[in-house]
Amino acid sequence: MANSRTIKTEVLTLLNGQDLNIIIKALDSYPPKAVINALFSAICREDPHIRWFAVSCMGHTINRLAKKEMEEARTVMRRFLWSLNDESGGIGWGAPESMAEVMCQHAGLAEEYVHMLISYMREDGEELYQDGNYLEHPLLQQGLLWGIARMSGCRPRLLIERGAGADIPAYLHAEDGITRGLAVLAVGNLFLTATEGVLRKLVTDTAPLTLYWEGAFQSTTVGTLAETALERMAE
Repeated sequence: MANSRTIKTEVLTLLNGQDLNIIIKALDSYPPKAVINALFSAICREDPHIRWFAVSCMGHTINRLAKKEMEEARTVMRRFLWSLNDESGGIGWGAPESMAEVMCQHAGLAEEYVHMLISYMREDGEELYQDGNYLEHPLLQQGLLWGIARMSGCRPRLLIERGAGADIPAYLHAEDGITRGLAVLAVGNLFLTATEGVLRKLVTDTAPLTLYWEGAFQSTTVGTLAETALERMAE
């Protein structure tokens, strides 16, 4: 069996490929924990192709791990949470996106950890039970809203049941166009009709963004996404 350094090198090489399905199939030949350790270095890369493919592979591989060793999968999820904690000394690049991808892949982990993803949209409240973990960094907000948008497509019921519908609309007013666009995508998927007025104003928003979804990249604008969301709500 190859050592961890060799596996890391091979995993990073595979991520340069163009076909996500082929990459995932190749990664399945390695022990899941070794792949996950290698992917942690890839989800924070500047190269968007490597970073996003790593997020997809992280979701698949942690799902594979959870089927055999659920507690080990929980340990990895806690590692994501720790990376977003101020006390960790890190920043947590790629953590919200990876958590969301895992939760799309594995229903059990989604039930256990969706409240934590939602908490990153919330400030601390006055009551003891109102513990928020609001992410202020604009790039982390992009990652968080990508995660929320991803889950709005794969597990909308869970987001609604946990109250995320009250938190997402604020991001429609974000200064950052990518964050706005991802929020638009989420409110459309969740049929948050109370946001229709804001969406109509955003139809003229020309801010560009590139969406990544399951191995494919798509260039669009906030306005185009707003039009689609309104059409979806009108169905």
